[in-house]
Order: sequence, then structure tokens, then C-alpha cells
Amino acid sequence: MPRHPKRQFRIMKSAIPSYLSLTLRHAKATSAAMNDKVADSLIPYDEIVQEALRAVVGRVLRQVETGGGHLPGGHHFYITFKTGAPGVDIPPHLTERFPDEMTIVLENRFWDLKAQEDHFSVGLSFNQRASILVIPYAAVTAFVDPSVEFGLQFHVDADDVPPPEHDAAENDDENAAPSSDNGDGGDGAGNVVTVDFGRKK
Repeated sequence: MPRHPKRQFRIMKSAIPSYLSLTLRHAKATSAAMNDKVADSLIPYDEIVQEALRAVVGRVLRQVETGGGHLPGGHHFYITFKTGAPGVDIPPHLTERFPDEMTIVLENRFWDLKAQEDHFSVGLSFNQRASILVIPYAAVTAFVDPSVEFGLQFHVDADDVPPPEHDAAENDDENAAPSSDNGDGGDGAGNVVTVDFGRKK
């Protein structure tokens, strides 16, 4: 049976209930202790956890959508996703510039946020060009709300090689005035729990 690559999921401790934090710490300790003693699991725990954590992203975005598309207080989101993942629909000029991964910011200027069961769509402006982006939750690799130091990260890191760097998000801020262009348009290590479901090679 093929072995799965090591996956890591990182969650800000301060943003999760104490019982879940204890469960995650226990899972981490148990995984580390058992990696050298047990065979590969036939239950895809890593995929189950990944799916559950990505559901958090959808729930947060749905809450913003039902609140009229306005972020409460100082909340704002950095969302990183794989541009070539199945179901991603973004303008060609963004795919060309970000062939692997890109980050968008939902803060001052976005519109038409719609959070569906398996994906979300949002309007953003890039160099004053209005665009609608469609992003499946399965394509998301990171979700961060810096205002409350909350973050989720999803990794597939089989050989301990860091993911390739990509340009910072450059969707326009509230001072930019997008034109219509349809279709072309503190993560402190001490505050993070890492759950590693890697399998022994």
C-alpha cells in the first residue's frame, strides 16, 4: 500500500477550546511515540483532520457573509491557496503571475463574498481591475487572522523541504478604485500547536 507524505496541521492554541488543545497535544505525543512502533494506519486520520480544519475556514467566511459581508472589529484574513488546484477559478493574469500559490487579503476592499459548502468566491481588485475569484477549501494552504493571532496551516512536506516562496498578496486596498474587468480580471512559535501525522518511511 502506498505511503502518504508527512502532513502537518498548525493551530493557534489561544483560539481553540482547552479540551481540544489537550487532545491535540496528546495526539502529537502519541504520534511521536508510536511512529517507530506501529505500521502505517489504514485510517486516513491526517485527511480527516485536514478536512475538519478546512471546514473552519468555510464557517468563518459564512459568518462574514451572513453579517452583510462586513468584517467585525479589526478582524481581517490572509488566505493562501494553490492556484493550480482543481476547482480554482481566477483570472489568467493571476495564474501567470502566481503559477503555484498566492495569498489574498480580505480586509478593506472586497465584495460579493459567497461561502458555499466546498468553496468560496469573492470579488477583489488587482491593479484597479475587478476580478471574481473562486477558491475551493481543499485548495487553501493557510488561513490567518492577525488581529487575534489565529492561524491554520496545511502542509504536505515529505522531505522537510520548505514550500516555494511566492509574492505577497497585492489585491488593492480601500483607496484603489477598480474598473470593471469581467472575466480577466504573529504567528509566535510558542502559541502554535503542531499535530504531525507523518508515517514512518
